[in-house]
Amino acid sequence: MNRDPDRHKVFSRRAAILAGGQAVLLTALVGRLYYLQVVEADRYATLADENRINLRLLAPPRGRVVDRFGVPLAENQQNYRLQLVPEDVKGNDIEQVLEHVQKIVTLGEGDRRRIVREVRRNRAFVPVTLKENLNWPEVARLEINAPDLPGLMIDVGRSRHYPFGPQVAHVLGYVASVSEKDLDNDPLLKLPGFRVGRAGIEKVHDLKMRGTGGSSEVEVNAFGRMIRELSRREGQPGAEVMLTLDMGLQEYIAKRLGEESASVVVMDVRSGDVLAMVSKPSYDSNDFNRGLSTKEWKALVNNERSPLINKSIAGVYPPGSIFKMVVLLAALEKGVVTPSHKIFCSGEYELGDAKFHCWKRHGHGFVDGTEAITESCDVYFYEIAKRTGIDRIAAMARKFGLNSASGIDLPGEQGGLIPTRGWKRAARDQPWHQGETVIAGIGQGFVLLTPLQMALMTARLANGGRAIVPHLTRSVGTSVTEKTQSIDVPSLNIPPGHLKLVTDAMNRVVNHPRGTARRSATGIEEFPMAGKTGTVQVRRITKAERDAGVRKNKDMPWKHRDHALFVGFAPVDNPRYAISVVVEHGGGGSSVAAPIASDVMAEAYRRNSAGPGAGIAGAAPQQNTTTDTRAEEDVERPTTIAQDEGGQT
Repeated sequence: MNRDPDRHKVFSRRAAILAGGQAVLLTALVGRLYYLQVVEADRYATLADENRINLRLLAPPRGRVVDRFGVPLAENQQNYRLQLVPEDVKGNDIEQVLEHVQKIVTLGEGDRRRIVREVRRNRAFVPVTLKENLNWPEVARLEINAPDLPGLMIDVGRSRHYPFGPQVAHVLGYVASVSEKDLDNDPLLKLPGFRVGRAGIEKVHDLKMRGTGGSSEVEVNAFGRMIRELSRREGQPGAEVMLTLDMGLQEYIAKRLGEESASVVVMDVRSGDVLAMVSKPSYDSNDFNRGLSTKEWKALVNNERSPLINKSIAGVYPPGSIFKMVVLLAALEKGVVTPSHKIFCSGEYELGDAKFHCWKRHGHGFVDGTEAITESCDVYFYEIAKRTGIDRIAAMARKFGLNSASGIDLPGEQGGLIPTRGWKRAARDQPWHQGETVIAGIGQGFVLLTPLQMALMTARLANGGRAIVPHLTRSVGTSVTEKTQSIDVPSLNIPPGHLKLVTDAMNRVVNHPRGTARRSATGIEEFPMAGKTGTVQVRRITKAERDAGVRKNKDMPWKHRDHALFVGFAPVDNPRYAISVVVEHGGGGSSVAAPIASDVMAEAYRRNSAGPGAGIAGAAPQQNTTTDTRAEEDVERPTTIAQDEGGQT
């Protein structure tokens, strides 16, 4: 009996300890629950939402590009994309689905490899893009066959579109997919299908045209599958870029050039606005946006007429006779000749044991500077170049923006070449020879210019010697960047009388009976054009051929024909437009390049008269088909030896 109370006491003690332990555990549990559900409630609610809600970045619309009158040159249009959801494919037989799709739309081998790779890499419910930029007939065929194509769907997005395609491709450039080297801190670059500027204006203003990304909140399940969209905030479109181009004039020039391999640049001589910049042949920027096949890319790269190169800023050519204005100004500045000083041209010029020929076999007789430019006398410029010296000629050339890039707002501009004694010593470790000065006097030898430099030189001649800078951008968004006429534009410090002598001579080239471009006047009384022709030889002419008679361009293969050049400005009394025309292997400057310039100037005048509301030129251009029946009068043929250097292109 005595043992029962002891046992009861032991039991009560254990029960108390157990109860106490339970109380402690319960208190700890309650405390922990309180801490998690009250103290840490906001933190865990946020974590839960992050598991349930995904914030997705939305690509903004890329900024448009328009011409000076607001005509769209680059815009965004609906992009129909074919997508595949792998988990909806019966039996996961992706290859079979691709075989069916191949019968409706074209999928290259590269596309198929990419699709299979993305299917393996992503989760089964993540859509994979099979093809973009579907046309409406393709969309219709896919929709009709939809019941037999499980897992396929049509998605609608945005794609860059260039309404004028090849006619303005070299100026606009194109957009393409983001590469590894493009990646930076901009999250937009990581979005599927995002495009960045790769060339032209698209590259120059890429950052400003991207815009600001939007966002979308979507609810997802534990596996990451989207259930529904909760909210959406659209991004801000990229800035609109307005160019100085007149697309109507640009389109006219592209049609006027036809199939020629050529460049035409038209500038406003007062402001530096580039009103037109055409390089032929060209490519279609839309093709780069959708992606080129290997065959298409090779066709562009291997084309002997170089459609991928913007000849206006990256093509370099011997300028030929159009360089004579610079040589005459250098000679006048040094005082080696006066405006009335005459030099006798017998048809050839001797220097040591070398002979340099004039285009006119029996010569021009006594000519002064005005007559030498009017009739493009080579002997006159051989002599004054020798008297002036290459370094003084180069100094004058630099005043006109030659020998360096102009600074136009396009990537890839070349600076050309104006040789000097120092340049040859540094580049070739050779001394300069006087014969090289002689052939530089007619724009051959080492002298190389781009068509843009030729137009800039002409504009600075026409505007009274003011150092305008060419540009293509008028405004970006609300920021105006146009470089308008201003008293702050520096002067070239060339005596007005010297400039007037040269521009008067250029007027005679077109509007005088003895001018080399007399058959290419605009025909508009209130809009006469002044200019200078040039024809540059690209092959060697032997003495035997010269004695027998130089072959005509039409009788030679295309690659052996002369380059045809022309520069000009209009109207003569109050210049507004400057132009350069270069036709590769086109033949004579007077018979090929000058008529093109005349037609383009006349069209520029008509469009200006019509006012800013003028529409895009739709009719086929009326071509100036007048040809000069004389011998190719301004072909620079200094000597057989010099032709090898003169043929550098």
